[in-house]
Amino acid sequence: MIINTFSYLWSTTAIDAISELTQNGYNTFEIPISSPHCWPEEISNSERSAILATLNENGAEIRSLNAGGYDLNLASPAGSMRRKSIEHIASVIDLAVAWDVPEVVISPGTRRPMISPSLESVYGWMYESLEELIPLAKRAGKRLLFENTPYCFAPTIGELADIVSTVNDDALKIVYDVANAAYIGENPVSGLRSHHGSVALMHISDTGTETWGHDPIGTGVIDWKGLGKAVQETIGVDNVVLEVIREEKTLEVFAKSMGDLSEEGWNLG
Repeated sequence: MIINTFSYLWSTTAIDAISELTQNGYNTFEIPISSPHCWPEEISNSERSAILATLNENGAEIRSLNAGGYDLNLASPAGSMRRKSIEHIASVIDLAVAWDVPEVVISPGTRRPMISPSLESVYGWMYESLEELIPLAKRAGKRLLFENTPYCFAPTIGELADIVSTVNDDALKIVYDVANAAYIGENPVSGLRSHHGSVALMHISDTGTETWGHDPIGTGVIDWKGLGKAVQETIGVDNVVLEVIREEKTLEVFAKSMGDLSEEGWNLG
């Protein structure tokens, strides 16, 4: 299983977090792109090479870099803001090249909640951005993954699968976040089963429906037995990212999450 380093966002750098996690038996990671944890413009070429060497020495690999969504908007009405978002994602793709990372997680974009632009316009701006981004990713040998987030204009797995189908290029797939799905009232088990052909990765954590969380396994509304069976029959556990977010006692929380998944019937290998 892949481990997301989000819990270390403000306490340490990504490579230091990975060093600690590898000492505790984990070896595959997803890194959120956020300063000071990991920010492309703050990592020199020599530092990138040194970090890759450290990863190799520790037997660690990074499966995905999560470029983030709050500061980006590929569907902005303003062309200059779309360009800035594309430039940032391009910098994350460059970092993925330096670290041999195959996938970059991105957001479709956001839509102003009051006096909103039409969905037709928003989709048009997003597709315009993808016309630049997908060739960039393909030239780098990387895949882009759209994440379902409650704040984006296409928050459901069905909407993202429709975008992936429209683009019809293997360079664009989905990372399905089950906590995000459950928070907006979507059933993650049926969502995965219905659209697994478009899903390359899955983020797992628990959540309630009143408060959005990325909480420990078994503390929210997720059907973990049903989800484990669906994962086994579709994308496989090697494509699952543990994204439980806890700044305190992080290693204990991760270990308990693994144990709780096993008790729910997950075959973690």
